[in-house]
Amino acid sequence: MKAIIVGAGIGGLTTALFLNKHGIDCEVFEQAPAIQELGVGINLMPQAIASFDEIGLLPVLEQSGVAPDHLFYRTGQGLTVWDEPRGRCAGLPYPQISIHRGRLQRLLYDAIEARAPAGVHVDRTFMSRHETGGQVEAHFVSASGERFAANGDVLIGADGIHSQLRRILFPDEGMPRWSGRLMWRGTANWSKFGDGKHFVVAGSNDARLVLYPIAAGKTDDTLLTNWVFVHRAAEDGSPLYGREEWQGRADRVRCLKMLETLVIPDLDIHALASASENIWEYAMCDRSPLPRWSYGRVTLMGDAAHPMYPFGGNGAAQAILDAKSLAVQLAKANGDLAGALNACEQERREKVYAVVMSNRQGGPERVIDFVLSRLSGSDTSLEYVAPFDERKAIVHGYSQIAGYSADQLRGAAGLTQAQP
Repeated sequence: MKAIIVGAGIGGLTTALFLNKHGIDCEVFEQAPAIQELGVGINLMPQAIASFDEIGLLPVLEQSGVAPDHLFYRTGQGLTVWDEPRGRCAGLPYPQISIHRGRLQRLLYDAIEARAPAGVHVDRTFMSRHETGGQVEAHFVSASGERFAANGDVLIGADGIHSQLRRILFPDEGMPRWSGRLMWRGTANWSKFGDGKHFVVAGSNDARLVLYPIAAGKTDDTLLTNWVFVHRAAEDGSPLYGREEWQGRADRVRCLKMLETLVIPDLDIHALASASENIWEYAMCDRSPLPRWSYGRVTLMGDAAHPMYPFGGNGAAQAILDAKSLAVQLAKANGDLAGALNACEQERREKVYAVVMSNRQGGPERVIDFVLSRLSGSDTSLEYVAPFDERKAIVHGYSQIAGYSADQLRGAAGLTQAQP
C-alpha cells in the first residue's frame, strides 16, 4: 500500500510518521520551496503529546520546547479568574508542550528523513487528481512550471485551510469564515515571568493577550517568549478583507499603537512586542463543518478538513489525532481502503467538529468573559459572582470535548489514578 500526502505541515508530516510506524509506504508533497523554521509559537496539548510518544518523539519535544506547569486566565485588569497546574504537574501522564512551530515542523521532517529518506518533496503544488484502476494519480507543478505526477493507493489532503483538494471536492464552498478578529503574533528573548513555565491568557475575547515561553533564552534568566494579541476589527462572519495567511507580516507601527491600550499588571506587553524582530498578522478564520471528508480513496485531514479558531490550543492537536486514526484504519483495511478512510472519518468527524463549534464560542478562555459578564463595580468576591463549579464546568468541559481531560488521558495510558 502507498499513500500520497498533499502538504508537509504538522498534520501531513505526522501522518507520514504514523504510516511509517505501521509499515505503510507514503510520499509527501509540499508547495513551499524548502522546509524552513518559520512562524511563532504553538501549543501541543497532552492528547497530542500522547500520540507523539507512540512514534518516539516525546524526548526530543521535551528537549526542544517548554512544558508549562501552570495556566492563568485573567481579566484585563489583572484579576485571576481561573488557574490550575498543567501537564505532569497536574498529575497527568503527559505534559503540555509549547514550542516554535517551525522548530516542530523541522523535527517532524528530520524524523521522516531518518526513517524513510527522500519521502518528502518540496516545490510541488498540488493541482488535481485522477482515480483509475484502484489507484489515485495526483498531479503537481513546480514554481518553474514543470509538471509531475505521483501514483498511490490513497490520496490524503493535508494542505491546510486553503486546501486545493478541498476546493476540488467542494467547489462552491468559497472563502474561509472570518471571526472578525485579527491576531498579532511575535517572539522575543525576554525575562522569565513567574517560574519561567507559566502560561497566561488575559483579557476578553475581543481584546486578549496570550503569553508563554517556547524555548530556552540567550541567557539563564531569559526565555524565547511567544505573545499573541487578539483584537476585534469587524463583526463575526464579516467578509475577509484579504487572504488568511499565518505568516503575513503586520504593520508594526499600527500593532504597537494598539498595544498601548492593553494594560496587564506585571506584564509589559508593549515592551515585549517592541523587542520582537518580526510581528505577524493573522486573520482568525475557520470553515463550517463539511458533510463528509472522504470520497473513495481520497480524504481530507487536519486544517484541510476542519480548520478552527485557535482557542484552547487545539488545531495542531486535532490534526495529530487525525494522523494517528488514519494510519490505524489503513493498517487494518484488509484491502478496503475506501472503507478505512471512511472509518477514520466516522471516528473523528463529530469529535473534532464539536471542538470547532466550541471554539466559535471562545474555547476554555471564555471563562474570562463569563466572569466579566457577572462583575460590577461593587463586586468584591469572585466566588460570589461566579462560583467555582460554574467556572470549572467551562474550562474542564472544554478539555473533555477536546480529548485531554484527566480521565481520558489516564485511561489512554492505562492509569487509574493521578500520578504524583
